[in-house]
Amino acid sequence: MWPILLCSLAASTIIIERLWTLKKRAVTPRDLTEQIRLLVERHDLDEAKIQWIRRSSPLGRILAAGLLNINSHRIVMKESIEEAGRHVVHDLERNLNTLGTVAAITPLLGLLGTVIGMIKVFAAITAVGVGDPSVLAGGISEALITTAAGLSVGIPSLIFYRYFRGRINELTISMEQEALHVIELVHGQRVD
Repeated sequence: MWPILLCSLAASTIIIERLWTLKKRAVTPRDLTEQIRLLVERHDLDEAKIQWIRRSSPLGRILAAGLLNINSHRIVMKESIEEAGRHVVHDLERNLNTLGTVAAITPLLGLLGTVIGMIKVFAAITAVGVGDPSVLAGGISEALITTAAGLSVGIPSLIFYRYFRGRINELTISMEQEALHVIELVHGQRVD
């Protein structure tokens, strides 16, 4: 049970932290692109404002990378945005592998508890025989409790793992669209 409890604590901590970190308005503020548009139109985009944009949000980190290359060719600007985007997405995915691992191993830990409980039941049967049901009930109870505990940690962990994966994909697409909008704002519409 101790490993399952530790997994439960780890999963709870990760879930709370990711729920706080992956809020849409914190990752992709709605008015950031509009503020950048106004700064570009006024020719008021300097190093200090780019640093402010970078510190504002994960989307700001991506857009600031492109704005640092505002006087470069469109391709250079796009490449710097893509590189920054990879780092931002990596940060957004922080601790998700751990949550996925917890989701995978806690049912197995519960199964291990079931096996250990059943071994105790058979050991009790060997030592005492099948005449005393209270001896058997203790081992069976232990087996069922660990199975239930493993599943009760693993199932919510898997649900949140899948939810966060989808959320990160949604945020990534949103950031890509905003970044393309800024590139088109600076260099004009793309010609295919």
